[in-house]
Amino acid sequence: MTTGVLPCQDIEALVASGAVCGAAPVLPGQVQPASLDLRLGAVAYRVRASFLAGAGRRVADRIAEFEMHRMDLAAGAVLEKGCVYLVPLMESLALPDDISAVANAKSSTGRLDLLTRTITDGGTEFDRIEPGYTGPLWAEICPRSFSVLVRAGQRLNQIRFRRGQAVLDDAALAALHAKVPLVDGAALISGGLGFSVDLAPRAGTLAGWRAKPHSGVIDLDRIGHYPAREFWEEVHAEDRRIILDPGAFYILVSRESVTIPPDHAAEMAPYLAMAGEFRVHYAGFFDPGFGHAAAGGAGSRGVLEVRAHEAPFALEHGQVVGRLVYERMATPPARLYGAGIASNYQGQGLKLAKQFRV
Repeated sequence: MTTGVLPCQDIEALVASGAVCGAAPVLPGQVQPASLDLRLGAVAYRVRASFLAGAGRRVADRIAEFEMHRMDLAAGAVLEKGCVYLVPLMESLALPDDISAVANAKSSTGRLDLLTRTITDGGTEFDRIEPGYTGPLWAEICPRSFSVLVRAGQRLNQIRFRRGQAVLDDAALAALHAKVPLVDGAALISGGLGFSVDLAPRAGTLAGWRAKPHSGVIDLDRIGHYPAREFWEEVHAEDRRIILDPGAFYILVSRESVTIPPDHAAEMAPYLAMAGEFRVHYAGFFDPGFGHAAAGGAGSRGVLEVRAHEAPFALEHGQVVGRLVYERMATPPARLYGAGIASNYQGQGLKLAKQFRV
């Protein structure tokens, strides 16, 4: 069988075979070109600390060690900023021995600074699921900037399935770029495709947004509802740089427009700490067709979710802040990102999560 990331039609086959099943039937709208959206279950456990199950141990058996209280999500409940919650997901897995999986937050989840990670029974890493895993899935959720109202069935994270290893090395990535330009300009290829921050807006000086430290609750179901300035401060870059405040969360945008060809997928990798006192990596999946002309795009800039660490840091225009790791698809997906599906961020520039209006 062909190695690579499994496309939507293969994900549908996993569902049909029972390798992926749900407490409620998996809905067609959950299946993306190269990933499956995961749904929150009916209860949230407030826990006093983040944890992993550990080898040979079940998540459910460890909740008693950490649980503070539990909440019913059927009618909705508020997850408070700065707290840690554990939610069983509706989906569970019975993977074949040659299929592994990796999970990540959805784009809007990352843009809300809503740290969401997947854990499994026997798991020793977040978001990584071993080949042949059989068991439940859990979401650990930690709102960092905003308290949020969530309900059972909402989709905060997603899972991607792989057969074997299909990551492109630098030589293969350079060859792909020569065939299908992956960025609009020179490609910085080193352990993936490097990208930099845009702090020289084409019009005006608005370069990004910084989350306000005190704001109201966000109902995740309210799309285009909240005025951005009630939750975000504008960040202007008059001299093509900004100073990142320690602990603050920023939404910025890449200088490059990125393309993901239909027969590839990509994942945003965290940049090395030696690059500076900040982190760029919260929601990391880029589906086949992102920014691609065949899917109605002409390159799309990547939105950067940035958190500064212990010291203030001067971020300069054009500074390299992250990299995209490309993988081959096992086969091209039957549906592409942005082509006939509800793709919120195709052709994006500097864009907040879909709950806000500017």
